[in-house]
Amino acid sequence: MSVVSEAAKVGNAEEPVIIETGKYARLTDGSVVVKQGGTAVLVTAVMSDEKNEEIDFTPLSVDYRERGSAYGKIPGGFTKREGKPTDREILVARVIDRPIRPLFPEGFFHDVVITALTLSADDKYDPDVLAITGASAALHISRIPFEGPIAGLRVCRVNGQFVANPTYEQRKEADLDLIVAVSRDAIVMVEGGAKEVPEEVLADALYFALEAGRELIEAQERLRQKAGREKFVFEPLTLPPELHEALERECAPKILEAFKIKDKKERYAALDRILEEFVELHQVPEEHLFALKYFYKKLESKLMREKILNEGVRIDGRRPDEIRPISIEVHPFERPHGNAVFTRGQTQAYVSATLGSPDEALIVETIAEGEVFKRFMLHYSMPPFSVGEAKPWGPPRRREIGHGALAERAIEPVLPPEEDFPYIIRVVSDILESNGSTSMATVCGASLALFDAGVPIRDNKHVAGIAMGLIMEGDRYVILSDILGDEDQLGDMDFKVAGTRDGITSVQMDIKVKGITREIMLEALEQARRGRLYILEKMYEALPEPRKEPSPYTPKIEVVEVPEEKAPLIIGPGGSTVKQIYDETGVKIWVGEGGKVFLTVYPGADAEKARKMIQDIVREVEVGGVYEGKITRVEPYGVFVELWPGKTGLLHVSKMAEPVKSATEKYKVGDQIKVRVLELDDLGRPRFTTVGLEGEEKQLKPGDVVEGKVVRVESYGAFIEYAPGRTGLLHVSRMKERVRDARQKFKVGDKVKVKVVELDEQGRPKFTDDV
Repeated sequence: MSVVSEAAKVGNAEEPVIIETGKYARLTDGSVVVKQGGTAVLVTAVMSDEKNEEIDFTPLSVDYRERGSAYGKIPGGFTKREGKPTDREILVARVIDRPIRPLFPEGFFHDVVITALTLSADDKYDPDVLAITGASAALHISRIPFEGPIAGLRVCRVNGQFVANPTYEQRKEADLDLIVAVSRDAIVMVEGGAKEVPEEVLADALYFALEAGRELIEAQERLRQKAGREKFVFEPLTLPPELHEALERECAPKILEAFKIKDKKERYAALDRILEEFVELHQVPEEHLFALKYFYKKLESKLMREKILNEGVRIDGRRPDEIRPISIEVHPFERPHGNAVFTRGQTQAYVSATLGSPDEALIVETIAEGEVFKRFMLHYSMPPFSVGEAKPWGPPRRREIGHGALAERAIEPVLPPEEDFPYIIRVVSDILESNGSTSMATVCGASLALFDAGVPIRDNKHVAGIAMGLIMEGDRYVILSDILGDEDQLGDMDFKVAGTRDGITSVQMDIKVKGITREIMLEALEQARRGRLYILEKMYEALPEPRKEPSPYTPKIEVVEVPEEKAPLIIGPGGSTVKQIYDETGVKIWVGEGGKVFLTVYPGADAEKARKMIQDIVREVEVGGVYEGKITRVEPYGVFVELWPGKTGLLHVSKMAEPVKSATEKYKVGDQIKVRVLELDDLGRPRFTTVGLEGEEKQLKPGDVVEGKVVRVESYGAFIEYAPGRTGLLHVSRMKERVRDARQKFKVGDKVKVKVVELDEQGRPKFTDDV
């Protein structure tokens, strides 16, 4: 196959998107490379020749991989190679999967695997949306049946203007960031976050995306005309006509009766019994069972939709806009820093918030910024018991990672800035009961748990979420609020919206039909807004503002600022100094940027001692000053003397008052010794002497009068040497004749008689010349 390439202008994007096929991965059913700027993604599609008869849904799997080499990095870790998919890769795989999954024909059960591999990643364009377009293009030109194409693009609002496929720099300035998938005349999928934007802005963004994506659709059509393969003809699922008719005739009335059962488990059991009884009555042969179950599910869906459209009543008896009963427990358990249980109908989330030290931030490798520290994490978990299944609880699945990311986006815009609240925040949502809208229950529970933990949320704003549905038949449609698990699959538009009283912070939509006008979209968003406000009222009743005092089990974080160039001294070689501070005080130390040192103080830790140790480490030693220290290391050529933690210098044998051939003859580790600072080396480390200290006069005391010589003069005072190597300060404020600048009165070498007023903490005298 020759290389075929098509280019498309995406709205007002700075550079075009180029789709190319025929050069790479030619053993697949379809492969393309999608490029924008210096970013390029290879996407392949492969289909099995045999039908998969073990599952009754489209057996599609999507993998997305980012190689460090794509942006010039070697992976971290011991193995220096990529491992299991990262959360970012899983989330991108999900936004590829969701828009293409509904576009496989009904009854198509051949395994399809989509693989996206980032080949190159520049510092402008994110490969995620290119991978969505690539998946569609690979399927469209392949033999695989596919009712596309679709286009993937990102829409941001920057300074009030919508931008298609913005650069990373533009995204930093955006108050709305959406990934949107569109077909020729319909919005298919939406995933994104915002900073409390109104519903009208979201709707405008979606229809902007619909227009901007049309050229990508046309480019894929041209690509298929030049390089497309003949589509595979598959055998759709069928039932013998008489069996199909009997299924609808006999089971429909029983299904409608079962729909009246409000309890989820009882309703499911009743629906299963109806099918089992039908199979037994008609002695359905084994070869028809798979198809029978498939058409039975379709009958359930059809009857549920008709019931809602015709009667305006849902299977649990609610009106379309009615929200299930809500109950809220705040701080039901003692030890978590913050926790809440949010229950809505048969959906229940236990959400806890934990506040940690800066060193507990999650380090994430990103294409745009390299390694970044993530200060807020929200993890969602749905154990099997939440739906009554007898299964072991395994590691997080893709759905759980996706739901956690959706809820995290919802909460993040209202968190306090890091400079005001330096804690690392982790929220965990454990779903205890599941019957629809668990991700939105997580949003509500997370907001309550953070309030309970005393996190100073911006403007005391709670965030609530609601899951919505839309059913359309011709001109008729019904919008559903707070959908059940059963209603999640039957809708033509399933969407989740989270936000505050002032606007939307997170959104996720899957739209399966064409013809949703802007008016219908706005009506659906407005009904979601009313539902969100109703839930918010319940949350404010339970906990109107963040607690003034955190839990007694929450660590306190203090910030000490030190000269930036001295911050590495606090860390010490291999982290030895911070470890020593922790061992002696129980306080965890994290050295940040700009000379900020974070002290995480747990109950029982000695914060005052930790602060003093830090102050000692960055404290200046004065040349000529005499200090008492401890020997920490002995070598033949000298001893290392620690004045205080982090301040160690060398006393060489040649500078000792009584020189020895080897320092080991005279000193041992742990000895206390008095030394004078001779000088500081290039790294600021002191070099000591003991010459002149042995047999010195006793320490001066306040009131003593001595004669000395001026050895240094500054504007604020004169330094007087009263004994060899011993100096004290005569400050201008203590001079008999007051002057603004000591240099007006004294010069180096002057003889002066002074009296000791006081001694500083290192025993150095402070003088007056008023003798």
